[in-house]
Amino acid sequence: TKIWHFCHVMPTSQIGERCNIGQNVYIDNNTVIGNGVKIQNNVSVYNSVVVEDDVFLGPSMVFTNVTNPRSFIERKSEYQATYIRKGASIGANATIVCGVEIGVYALIGAGAVVIRDVPAFALVVGNPAQQVGWISKTGVRLSFDANGTAICLEENTRYFLRNGKVEQAD
Repeated sequence: TKIWHFCHVMPTSQIGERCNIGQNVYIDNNTVIGNGVKIQNNVSVYNSVVVEDDVFLGPSMVFTNVTNPRSFIERKSEYQATYIRKGASIGANATIVCGVEIGVYALIGAGAVVIRDVPAFALVVGNPAQQVGWISKTGVRLSFDANGTAICLEENTRYFLRNGKVEQAD
């Protein structure tokens, strides 16, 4: 794991192997960073955030950990857990409001404001973030046929859309 200039890593945080943590990053206590995670410059990973393996956190993206902060009220007992599942990518300047779960291999567009859970393989953009499609494990936009099947030509893998959820074929 490489940690660049001007970073603060708090003592009860956990950071995996093969990570790249850009400059001016803050990693709070009670956070978990998996293996192979890339955290770009100017990101703060606050208390109660769990980032699984192979996640990408874009430059200056933001996490929150309290829904109604006030400077004169301590609300540390109200922190809400946020989960970024394996392989997800979050674009530059996106905001992830606390208490949500970003599904495996989901892609959050630059500047999006995520206020609710994002399904696995979903592509979301905007403020508030809205789903505009599906994305493969390698980041290729998926187009499903009438039978709910899509093929990612980059990885030559089939995906199935069933009951509003995408699954990668074995």
